[in-house]
Amino acid sequence: MSAANPQHKTSQPLAANLTNVHASMATSQDTVQTKSETRVDTRVETKSPIIVALDKADLMAALTLADQLDPNYCRVKVGKELYTACGPQIIDNLQQRGFEIFLDLKFHDIPNTTAQAVLAAADMGVWMVNVHASAGFDAMSEAKKRLVNAGHVTQLIAVTVLTSMTEQGLEQIGVAGSLLDQVQRLALLTKEAGLDGVVCSAQEASVLKQLCGQGFKLITPGIRLTGDDSNDQKRICTPQAALNNGSDYLVIGRSISQAADPNQKLLAIIDSLKQA
Repeated sequence: MSAANPQHKTSQPLAANLTNVHASMATSQDTVQTKSETRVDTRVETKSPIIVALDKADLMAALTLADQLDPNYCRVKVGKELYTACGPQIIDNLQQRGFEIFLDLKFHDIPNTTAQAVLAAADMGVWMVNVHASAGFDAMSEAKKRLVNAGHVTQLIAVTVLTSMTEQGLEQIGVAGSLLDQVQRLALLTKEAGLDGVVCSAQEASVLKQLCGQGFKLITPGIRLTGDDSNDQKRICTPQAALNNGSDYLVIGRSISQAADPNQKLLAIIDSLKQA
């Protein structure tokens, strides 16, 4: 697999940028080399904090949803099911449509394997990729080092405790203490390893912002709108509350993907966040 040029950084605080989401967005015109062709990279550098989860089982279903969204107003998340079914093709197809991509594969392995997997993701030009913080300091720091050495600006974040997990669930796998204690331990370890941020529940965001600082990014799944079903998520939050708690990016799935008009729902959520 040949390397794609790194994507653009977004460094300004997202909450302060919400009023600018409807402004004109910069479009990358970098030339991307693939094995079969040379194409123009049209990914959009959006200021929106919304990441839409493309939780679909096949390529056509995922692209059908993506075609109903505007990359000026969101990024997209590709998870394990979709990536396993489609492979790198889904990344290429979404980038051609202008989307920046959070590749949510949660790598958890020995340091060399974890680092090489992260590097392979960055070579595809993804905007963000993640590992499990419980893989340990060595795995995280080695992954970050190899990204830097390769000149990538792909955001590398870690999962602290899955938002489906409860304290009883932690006890069952031998983790003593409160769930919040475990989240804080892993967030501090992630920061010490030099990563860009963590995945966490919005309910923990305010604590982690104080603990790890404003520059440490918080990516929050389990976002539900008022009236939505919680499904398999245990620690959920509304978009407005999550942003107020300190979340930088909000991963939203069913609330947008199952809407009659996904892009209209996306824009409505963005408008509501301006009041957050």
